Amino acid sequence: MKLTILIADDDPHVRELLRFYLAKEGYNVLACVDGEEASQLLEQESVQLAIVDVMMPGKNGWELCREIREFYDLPVILLTAKGEVRDKEKGFLAGTDDYLTKPFEPTELLYRIKALLRRYQMVSKQIIVLNDTVIDRISHVVKVKEELIHLPLKEFELLAQLASFPDRIFTRDQLLELVWGGDTESDSRTIDVHIKRLREKFTEKTNDFVISTVRGLGYKLEVRGS
Repeated sequence: MKLTILIADDDPHVRELLRFYLAKEGYNVLACVDGEEASQLLEQESVQLAIVDVMMPGKNGWELCREIREFYDLPVILLTAKGEVRDKEKGFLAGTDDYLTKPFEPTELLYRIKALLRRYQMVSKQIIVLNDTVIDRISHVVKVKEELIHLPLKEFELLAQLASFPDRIFTRDQLLELVWGGDTESDSRTIDVHIKRLREKFTEKTNDFVISTVRGLGYKLEVRGS
């Protein structure tokens, strides 16, 4: 079954370039000229990944990215002519999984697409495997080689959330909403404390992964040797 990739870009040359390379790789391609049309296609079609240009008329790429993150479970790659750090920060805060600055090599984009699709295949699984570390969502147990590690519920859910999307940056507010459900009694310090506890428990037990701090943004889990 072909995977479907949505392209949202108001530049016809970019759309045709991406359509050519993606179709050649065996993907089904849906192309649209702006965020509004992209929103309509997402409602009508089953899409596995979205490539979104930031600067579009009407609903821009950041707005579309936030919408996708709220209502759909699929990876997003933002395309932009802007390379400044603050623009990338805005993209990651909107929830993008990856960020590519124009002009770009189509082959690089294909590598990133394949990497993101591999990562997202983990999300639907009840068992997440990070080399020799296994996170079992059914039993709420983490196994490092032969050692079982029992975590408090919120620590487990936080680890599972980060591990489901390796290399994706989550802000503290996003993690609060996803793990704590927007509990008003919790704040960003809650995330920091739980991240500290997870690091203390796993740093000496395994080199399979590391939870990194992304300054000014939040946290991400990186799989070592992957």
